This record gives sequence, structure tokens and C-alpha cells, in this order.
Amino acid sequence: MKIKPYPLKFTPPWEKNAGFGRKHKSCSRNHPKIIANPGIVMKVLRRKKIIMFLAYFLLVALTMLNLANYKWTKEPQQCNQPMQGVNFQSRSDIRHLYKAPQVKKRQLVYVLTTWRSGSSFFGELFNQNPDVFFLYEPMWHIWQKLYPGDAVSLQGAARDMLSSLYRCDFSVFQLYNSPGGKNITTLGLFGAAINKVICSYPFCTSYRKDVVGMVDEKVCRKCPPQSLEMLEEECLKYNTIVIKGVRILDVNVLAPLMEDPSLNLKVIHLVRDPRAVANSRIKSRHGLIRENLQVVRSRDPKLRRVPFVDPNHKMNKKDGSDYHSIGAMEVICEQMSRTLKTALQPPAWFKGKYLTVRYEDLVENPIKTVRSVYRFFNLSANHDIEIFAMNMTTGPNASTKPFIVSSRNATQAASAWRTVLNYQQIRQVEEYCQHAMSLLGYLRVRTAGEAKDLSRPLLTVPKI
Repeated sequence: MKIKPYPLKFTPPWEKNAGFGRKHKSCSRNHPKIIANPGIVMKVLRRKKIIMFLAYFLLVALTMLNLANYKWTKEPQQCNQPMQGVNFQSRSDIRHLYKAPQVKKRQLVYVLTTWRSGSSFFGELFNQNPDVFFLYEPMWHIWQKLYPGDAVSLQGAARDMLSSLYRCDFSVFQLYNSPGGKNITTLGLFGAAINKVICSYPFCTSYRKDVVGMVDEKVCRKCPPQSLEMLEEECLKYNTIVIKGVRILDVNVLAPLMEDPSLNLKVIHLVRDPRAVANSRIKSRHGLIRENLQVVRSRDPKLRRVPFVDPNHKMNKKDGSDYHSIGAMEVICEQMSRTLKTALQPPAWFKGKYLTVRYEDLVENPIKTVRSVYRFFNLSANHDIEIFAMNMTTGPNASTKPFIVSSRNATQAASAWRTVLNYQQIRQVEEYCQHAMSLLGYLRVRTAGEAKDLSRPLLTVPKI
């Protein structure tokens, strides 16, 4: 069967119904009609312009109303005829109602001193104050953990610890805890058993912080141990924080803290006759063996030292054991001299933030000295504190226990070195400390008899 071919009909494109015999629908959209009528176009454009203008005018109006409303809320409206019988509060009064309360800036104090300078008693003048948060020798933990590091190399670590403690951050103590040991509690801090904050409410019920009086160590040791987080919360309640330490040797170490405006740190430098310090160090040498070694290690090994020899004094074993006690005075007085030089020519960060207190002046006139010290950091000494200071310096006898704060005849104790030290030891200390003694008003002796003549005063006006 043959397939017949489909006939194709060709239609020219300019004719209607072109394209293989099929009819195409017209795709025109009457545009020619609009173009052909320009009146309609102009009318549409005018309507669009009117709509755009109205929208723009509405936007401007809303913006002006918003600005007017903002101005009304920010500025008081002046009325020519105020309403009668209605009292309106002025803008300044309303602002006063919503004014944030003024927070009193905290006063931070560091008691800069050295071993056997009467610092334990001096620290009690702050420990007993109910408005003071007091810490006793916190850097002890550093020296014990980093033993046998020398004293000078540990200064930076001690400063960093102070920076944390003054911000009531006590987690720094955990850095110097024994590996694998339990977390340190309040009773694990050095000096906790004599700390009035730790031995009083809310940590313990044995004592009251607002009652002036010494605490019994045996009683405080029975207090329940509390977390350091709880101690941090208590610390934040106080406006005055005082830390006493003997392990910062030079005030210049504290320069970064004293320059920090957020800390408001002041330094009280407690000093004592270096010969009396040396005598007390010898007396308590068994309790200061580690500290003496750490201080002596800081001496310059290049210096040649010739010890003084008294031909009238026969050397014995005791003199040999006192070597480190006397030798430590070289480092102590050298560092003290640096502090005193800074006090003589104070830089900007130092001015108004440093006070020198001589132990001899404190025991001679305790009430006057306490008032002067308290005034230095804007704290008032109440009557109970003044009576406490008087009673602690006018006891009947000298103390027989070197590390116990008790009532004693402090004036007698201050001059005890004159009859106890031999002339060789006196000359050695004076050689190490002559510059510091000159600035602080401590006179040197020329003979052994002059040292033992208690009627001759060895104290004059200091240059600081």
C-alpha cells in the first residue's frame, strides 16, 4: 500500500492565515489604541504624580510629628498660664528621684613592713576595727610553696596575689595549694585563727566583729571551715580592706597597683630601729629559719663583705647561728632604702598615697599615732580602738613569746637591743643600714658603753 504524500500549501507571510494552513491568533494588546490616544496617557501620569506627592507629604508629616513627640518628652514645656491648684515637679527634681545612688569608693591599704618590726601589734589596730576587712600575711603561701626561691625573685608573684585579693578574688590561694590536696578553706589561710572576720559571724559564733578585743586561737580553730567563695562575699561588703605583709620588700614593687585608679591603694610603711629588728630576729631565729635563708639568698654575691670583729668578744656557736639573722638585714635595709629614696623624690603615682610610721612613735604615743594613721585613709578611730592601743603598749613586762600579740611594756621592748646585742653585732647592722637609719632618725653609737647607756636617746626627727 502506497502512502500518499500530505499536500503542503504555501502561503506567503504577508497574507492572512499564513503558516501551513493554520490560523494564528493575534498577539496584539491594544497598545496601538493607547498610543493612539495621548489624552488618556496624560491623565494616568497626573494621577500617579498626585499619589506620589500625597505619599511624600504624609511621610514628612509623620516625621515631624515624631520629632515633636521626642522633643516633648525630652524638654519641659513652658506654659504661659499654668493650671491652678496643681503642683508639678520640676525636671531637676524628677531627675533627682531617678538618680543612681553614689557608691562609696573602696579604700585599700597595704601595711609595708618587715619581720620583727611590731607589725603583728600594728595589724591588730585594723583587725579590731569593725569596718575593716583585714588579712594577715597572705603571701606566706607563696613563700612556702616556692621555697627555696630567694626573696627578690618572689616579689612579682606577691604583687599579683595582692592584685587579686584587693578585688576580693581569693581563688589565687588555690594556685599555691598542694597538688591533689583539698580546696583551701577559711581555716586554711595563714593567720586565720587570729583573724577577727573569720572568727566572727557569719563564719563563726565565737566572737563578734563589732566588739573590740583579742581572740583566742584555740577557740577560733574550733570554728567550722567555710569556703573561700563565702569569704569573697563577705569581703565585698566592706569599704576598707587592709592587708599586712612582710614579704614585699620595696614599695616600688607596688607601683602598678598604686597607679591603678580602680584600686585606690595607699601604703603605710611601718619601720623600726634596724638594731632592734636584728635583736628580735635573733631571738626568734628558730621560727624564721626558712625566711632568713630566702632573704640571704637575695644578697649580691659579687660584693665582698668583711665582718666586724670585736677583740673583746669571744666567738661562740651562738654567734655562728645568728649569722643569717644579721645577714638578712643587709637585704632588708637595702630594699628599705629604695623605698625611702622614692619617698624623698615621689613620682606622681606616689604622692598622697604613702605614710611612714615609726614603731617607737607608736609605742610612745599610741593614741596620737592611731588617729594619724586612721586619718590617712579616711577612717575614724573610735574610743575602744584607742583604749585597746593604749592597753597593748603599757603592759607590766616584756613578751617572752615572739610571735604572740599581747599586752607588754612596749617602750622597754623597743630599747632591749641596747643591752642584749654585743658591739660587733651592733656595728654590723649599722654598716648595713646606715642610709636608712639616717633618713628615719636613728642615731648610731660609737662605743659599747654608749649603746648600754639608756639615758642617752638614740632617736631624732626623721627626714621622711
